[in-house]
Amino acid sequence: MPELETLLLSREGDIVFVTINRPAKLNALNEEVLRDLERAALMLGPGGDQSGARVVVITGAGGKAFVAGADIAAMIDMTVLQGRAFSELGHRVFDAIERLPMPVIAAVDGFALGGGMELAMACDVIYASDASRFGQPEVGLGVIPGFGGTQRLPRLVGPAKARELIFTGEIIRADEALRIGLVQAVFPKDDFMTAVMKRAGLVVAQAPLAVSQAKRAIDRGLDLPLERACELEQQAFGVLFATEDRREGMSAFVEKRKPVFESK
Repeated sequence: MPELETLLLSREGDIVFVTINRPAKLNALNEEVLRDLERAALMLGPGGDQSGARVVVITGAGGKAFVAGADIAAMIDMTVLQGRAFSELGHRVFDAIERLPMPVIAAVDGFALGGGMELAMACDVIYASDASRFGQPEVGLGVIPGFGGTQRLPRLVGPAKARELIFTGEIIRADEALRIGLVQAVFPKDDFMTAVMKRAGLVVAQAPLAVSQAKRAIDRGLDLPLERACELEQQAFGVLFATEDRREGMSAFVEKRKPVFESK
């Protein structure tokens, strides 16, 4: 796998792991980390040398934090224009992660605060260890979430709960994050990555073109009127009938055997 200064990239079969590697800083996001994440997204996107991956898992090094937030020391002397540019960079990077054609899992073990929670919300699914903590504490620093938190959080947990979390800066435990729908599952810390791998393996076992089309239909349909979104689903459903994987999947079902998908 290619090497990046602030990320560790590895691959196990069809699963690519992107590990933010600043454990001494609790994996805080600075410009360098964001630009490395952008490079990783390009590698994983269409035409990239890792574009054949079926699942991406983003996590943090060190066992204490997924990402503890943006790097405050790097932000303290920013001007208005520099602050806006930093926010724009974060949005561009997280949008690129969100648009990846394969499912992206945020594997949160430890703190996911501020920009870390925003990075997790840009992923398709969030799994957390029982030692994890989540929050958007930016108002206590005199700013607001700047990497999409004011927009993605209401879409995940509802506007009222998002307002409460952002206005108070409250940091919540993993079980509360599960209760409000921010995360999809909580696993014991000792077995956390094993459990995440099992969930990722369930995705890998499915037809990859179908999974990609499902992701596209969900993401694009969310902001459309229901009638138009259902038309989008109909189109995606029809397109898949031209694939070899669709024939293989249905044939395997009828023949009572395990399908072998080839992304064709």
